[in-house]
Amino acid sequence: MGLDQIIHNCQKNDTAAQEQLYKLLAPKLFGVSLKYSRNYAEAEDNLQDGFILIFEKINKFEFKGSFEGWAKRVVINNILQRYRTEGVFEIIHENIPDTPDVEVEEDSVSMDFLVSIIQQLPDRYRLVFNLYVIDDYSHKEIAEMLKITIGTSKSNLARARMILKDKIESQQTNKKKIHIG
Repeated sequence: MGLDQIIHNCQKNDTAAQEQLYKLLAPKLFGVSLKYSRNYAEAEDNLQDGFILIFEKINKFEFKGSFEGWAKRVVINNILQRYRTEGVFEIIHENIPDTPDVEVEEDSVSMDFLVSIIQQLPDRYRLVFNLYVIDDYSHKEIAEMLKITIGTSKSNLARARMILKDKIESQQTNKKKIHIG
């Protein structure tokens, strides 16, 4: 059965189709959830909440564009809504100069280490960093999504970069460079 048929069956509340869709998309959407969450357990909870919302809203999917992209957006928006409810973004904008992109010595930093330090960022910094650097949203789009100002988005990104730079520099041991955000 193809993805379109699975989606049509999910729109009819077919539990077998919902299970198929979950098995098909859960690994990718877990990766999305993990990068926006504080830790593994929270990512699992966010994934489950995201799938509940996907199944609740699946009738709104109009088969225009990628279903996977639509589902990813549902998961991200659900996580961001939770953080907005928690008041994560209630901060005052401070003028922080843009920081240069961080140069990292390739052999000194593992992907697990990078994921770990990104997850350790305060929520507001981690979310802006992921949206801007990894998911390629503009500051205007981030401001609209998070209901913050463009200046706050820029400030949070700059602070995230400074924190990451400090943590990465403390781990560097080799000279080969790679580029981070």
